[in-house]
Amino acid sequence: MKKIDIFEIDPLDVTFEPLAGSTFTNLLKLLAQNHFHVELLGMPRIVYSTFMSLLFSPLNVIEHIKYDKKTKKTTLNKPPIFIVGHWRTGSTFLHNTMAQDQQFGYPTTFQTVTPALMLTFEKLIKPLVESSLPETRPQDNVKLGADLPQEEEYALGNISPYSYYNGWIFPKNMEKYNDYVDFQNVPKKEIQEFKEIFHYYLQKLTLHYKGKQLLLKNPSNTSRIKLLYEMYPDAKFIHIYRNPYHVYLSMKRNIEKEMTLYTLQKPPKWEIFEKSMVNMYNRMFQKYLKEIKLVPPENTIEIQYEKYIKEPYPQLKHIYTELNIPGFEKNKEIFKNYLQSQKKIKTYSYNIEKELQQKIYHQLKEAIDYWEYTI
Repeated sequence: MKKIDIFEIDPLDVTFEPLAGSTFTNLLKLLAQNHFHVELLGMPRIVYSTFMSLLFSPLNVIEHIKYDKKTKKTTLNKPPIFIVGHWRTGSTFLHNTMAQDQQFGYPTTFQTVTPALMLTFEKLIKPLVESSLPETRPQDNVKLGADLPQEEEYALGNISPYSYYNGWIFPKNMEKYNDYVDFQNVPKKEIQEFKEIFHYYLQKLTLHYKGKQLLLKNPSNTSRIKLLYEMYPDAKFIHIYRNPYHVYLSMKRNIEKEMTLYTLQKPPKWEIFEKSMVNMYNRMFQKYLKEIKLVPPENTIEIQYEKYIKEPYPQLKHIYTELNIPGFEKNKEIFKNYLQSQKKIKTYSYNIEKELQQKIYHQLKEAIDYWEYTI
């Protein structure tokens, strides 16, 4: 198969750089982890991120002084609901739909871009975040907005090194950050630190939402089931899965369109990224199958992407019923109206040549056979 290089980077495009919302301490830690290896194409982005991080530093200190003790005293009286599933499997659509139910709290884009400022400076900072966002996501035509639901993995990357997306910022070191997805080859000290940071962030969200049950969507959590179940024994897990052939192609597009807005280094050739992507998929799949068995069956459900896209309303009702989540009848008209508004969003169609089909099957055979997918 012909070798390709899919990465086209505009070094002057700085506003989508995740590190701009990072605490300055975390920014320095990430740079040190990567031996301050920022290439020429990343210079405008790191200058912008450093400036914004330093600008926000006094505000971070004020929020810490004002809310740290209160945050640490906050308890999650209602167990979280975790939406999991590999990237590009429809978890965003499911998250956005369930978030229409006002009984839930969820991380917003603003709360993940600047997690250290979310309790005190929303009115000041949110307009800056809003102005930096495109109208839709770079990889598809799903709407973006500072108040819309977002995955907390971005927040974790702005207050800790333990985030998958740090590997997109520093692709020369991406395997290190891939390990934080399933915590293979990670010292116990770092696992414990991750748990403390993760819980602290959920405490901040709970404090912000005045005790509401948290609805969280994060693909990385797909291979953290055991860790999350140990932390939150009554949590519920919704796993959404999709045809692996389409996940492969959609993930390729995602990396091409989104990763290139983050990176501070010249990405490796696509073949290297592809190998890492496939390896990560298989690691997540295997770990999920092993760990989901630890969770009581009444607290888990699996949803097929293709069925959810085709008939979202009955699938949503099925989720509420099977997981014994109250409130579906109360919100059914809200759900119907929201789902109607999303019908204009079109998914991509893929024409997969036989050679590529065989290649993907060879790479993702275990998952394809397990879910009995064809091309």
